[in-house]
Amino acid sequence: MRTRRMLALAATPLFLFATNAYAQDGDEEEATGAWEVDAEIAVLSDYRFRGISLSSKDPEVTAEVSVSHESGLYFGAWATNVALEDGADDVEVDLYAGFAADAGPLSFDVGAIYYLYPDFSDFNYIEFYGSVGTAIGPGTVTLGVAYAPSQDNLGDTDNTYVFISGDMPVGDSPLSVHGTFGIEDGAFADNKKDWILGASYDLGGGLTATLDYVDTSHALTSLGDATVVASLAFSF
Repeated sequence: MRTRRMLALAATPLFLFATNAYAQDGDEEEATGAWEVDAEIAVLSDYRFRGISLSSKDPEVTAEVSVSHESGLYFGAWATNVALEDGADDVEVDLYAGFAADAGPLSFDVGAIYYLYPDFSDFNYIEFYGSVGTAIGPGTVTLGVAYAPSQDNLGDTDNTYVFISGDMPVGDSPLSVHGTFGIEDGAFADNKKDWILGASYDLGGGLTATLDYVDTSHALTSLGDATVVASLAFSF
């Protein structure tokens, strides 16, 4: 899926980069002329966004639909459950649009995400992102940045998140390993670091199982404690 996955890992949900994610290999696509439509649903044991649980450590269910054009333009929507103020349940809807293209050995992706919380509109904000990736052998490495400019819902403060991520298949098997390291500073954190190490297994038929170790240097809340996140995603 071409989505917020890499930003989340850094998803979750990487899920975050061919980008954001981070199009994912193995997705099944419905083609309509020059347009392609992707959809995915997933279940995760926790919603970790840049190392912090946004579901109060409860399971997460996500749904996403994205539309892309052969020119590189794409847009879509991603939704999940969250637990915000005092653990109150709500829904997060991320609306995104961007442009992805290849130039020689490099892959570029730029776009914007609007984070929308229907019952907590004071949390809504917009963020811009960009990344560049390249192949290293059979794997890929991506360097990216996400920037939220100063806005009312961020306390008139901006926020910057930079990350590096990599993905490597294990021989010719359905198994691949991946990792992400990110640094965040601004409205959401003060020089916070987070990292992910994990593996994904292509079960066939659009199903992918993933197991990630997630940790962060952020020690102000137990929602940033190290954990293992398991997920099962179905692409169609």
